Amino acid sequence: MKDWFDSLETRERLFVGVGAVVVAIAVLYGFLWSPLDRNHDQMLANVDLWQKSVARIRPLKGLAQSGAQPSGPVVNASTQAPIIIVDQTLHSRGLEQYRRRSQPTSSNGIRVEFENVAFDDLVLWLGDLSDQYAMHVQAGSVSMPAQASPGRINASLTLERTR
Repeated sequence: MKDWFDSLETRERLFVGVGAVVVAIAVLYGFLWSPLDRNHDQMLANVDLWQKSVARIRPLKGLAQSGAQPSGPVVNASTQAPIIIVDQTLHSRGLEQYRRRSQPTSSNGIRVEFENVAFDDLVLWLGDLSDQYAMHVQAGSVSMPAQASPGRINASLTLERTR
């Protein structure tokens, strides 16, 4: 190979040398730098996401340590029947399609059954009921649907208003 390179004219040697440097830079960039840079960008996005999550959770840490309840607007729910509260909040969360049955248990209670509902959405709805209407779960059962999708459950909950 050295003999071949030496047999080239000066202009050809310069062209082959510059071409070899360009190819070497392209290979280094394509196989080393680009994958590292892509992972770096992804890591920066993950760090930003974690920082935002920590900033949202930080106020809750103080509440948990003091044993205080989160302060939020609690609606005077004594004027509304639990069935109305459940209907409105299920509709606002988009969960009414998963409700199979609602049955009042007392003047302050209701039993609600869900089928194939997303667990996370159900927990958020229960948080809304607790924060805004002082309704809490008194009894419940949770099971996996027959054709289980990840994160989906069947639930039967008995809710009671505490205030």
